[in-house]
Amino acid sequence: MKLCRYGPVGQEKPGLVDADGAIRDLSGIVADITIETLAQAQAADPASLPLVEGSPRYGVPFAGIGKIVAIGLNYRDHAIESNLPIPTEPVMFMKALSSLSGPYDDVMLPKDSTYSDWEVELGVIIGKTCRYVSQDDALDKVAGYVLANDVSERFNQKQRGSQWSKGKGHDTFCPVGPWLVTPDEVGDAQELDMHLDVNGTRMQTGNTRTMIFNLKEIISYVSEYVTLYPGDLVITGTPPGVGEGKKPDAIYLKAGDVMELGIAKLGTQKQNVVAWSQLGDEVLA
Repeated sequence: MKLCRYGPVGQEKPGLVDADGAIRDLSGIVADITIETLAQAQAADPASLPLVEGSPRYGVPFAGIGKIVAIGLNYRDHAIESNLPIPTEPVMFMKALSSLSGPYDDVMLPKDSTYSDWEVELGVIIGKTCRYVSQDDALDKVAGYVLANDVSERFNQKQRGSQWSKGKGHDTFCPVGPWLVTPDEVGDAQELDMHLDVNGTRMQTGNTRTMIFNLKEIISYVSEYVTLYPGDLVITGTPPGVGEGKKPDAIYLKAGDVMELGIAKLGTQKQNVVAWSQLGDEVLA
């Protein structure tokens, strides 16, 4: 099942995407898409729900994300293009909750940024508490999967003390959605094609099967160091093709660029890149 949240920023309503791709209004059944309401939402009959008219904005498809844990350098060719060693253990970092944004919302460059970059990633929404969970049990803890763009400011990430969160947590730097897709509909999440284009040119092409550490390994590993609670989001790394790794010269995002990305079964995103001054606080609230 594909679940979503739609409407203006801060006023999103719960929705279900039917077999024809239309949004059905779930607000008569649940107040929002959360861990507590997932079972009710999944039990709904799409045909019985009101159709949502027009083309409303998609928001982050899940409410109540508690934290964002990210895995870096999880595709061999991406580590190589980044001129970094192939990891022998998952590389973990955190993204700020304030970086969350909808899948079609504008991405705002940080003030004076000239090194902002793109990363298409598979995201996992945790459905049950994970604390020292075994690999065999890890996927049983998953509530659903999402498409994410791990937007990154490389100078802040790598040149300001090598604290990755500095370059990963800027406002609008974690577009998520358009849907939360339940595991039964995704099937094998370790066999999903993924891509990202900038201004109509293909930059990234990959498949989740080429991860260095697979989803079972990631969830189990993270749970040794950080307890994962229901509603937490884990993003799992990006395939090669980021701007930083382009040869002979790196390519970075600038105002006016357009990113388009997708993962099989999880939908697509499109973001216009805007300068820092073009988004006011009321848009980000």
